[in-house]
Amino acid sequence: MDQASRGRPPFPDVLTPAEWRVAEAVRHGLTNRQIAERQGVSLDAVKFHVTNVLQKLSLSNRRALRHWSGVRKQSNVAGRKIQVSEPMQLGRIGQIARTVRDINSATRWYGEVLGLKHLYSFGNISFFECDGTRLFLSEDKNPANSILYFQVQDVHRAHLELIERGVEFINAPHMIHQHDDGTEEWMAFFKDNEGHPLAIIAQAGSRG
Repeated sequence: MDQASRGRPPFPDVLTPAEWRVAEAVRHGLTNRQIAERQGVSLDAVKFHVTNVLQKLSLSNRRALRHWSGVRKQSNVAGRKIQVSEPMQLGRIGQIARTVRDINSATRWYGEVLGLKHLYSFGNISFFECDGTRLFLSEDKNPANSILYFQVQDVHRAHLELIERGVEFINAPHMIHQHDDGTEEWMAFFKDNEGHPLAIIAQAGSRG
């Protein structure tokens, strides 16, 4: 067996699935330790993947990765053309984020006391339905301000047009979650005129 035939066959994308999961988490602003905890892997494994990702993409650091707008080949949005026939407009507020000190207690309170419909939970985050607006709870020992998430049809188009309007983005559009039916959740964070965080979000259904 020659050297070229040893090991795993090359993956047909710029990053492997594990590297994509870590790259998306970095683009979302998570630390290595947070990524390890959420993905159930070791801290060393996360560091290894981050190093490989930066090398493969010829990026100098994590900040550069956060602003890299690449899309995995298997994504529902891969290959889609950005439509610019009509002016881009922000839609209704689709999600509001709130940090809480204890996610288990907060999940019980919002669900049992307020009677909100619980959608799903994983790790230290939980989601509720509020008459068309999604409430996103995440655990943090130092709760911060709430974040408003504006719905858009195409997160990549909105990202480009808002940059042209002078909006400062914190990161590039990235996929943060894929539901069991294949629907993808995409988002990108930006700053308002006083530096407070806002976000645009979009769902991308299966390409069929």
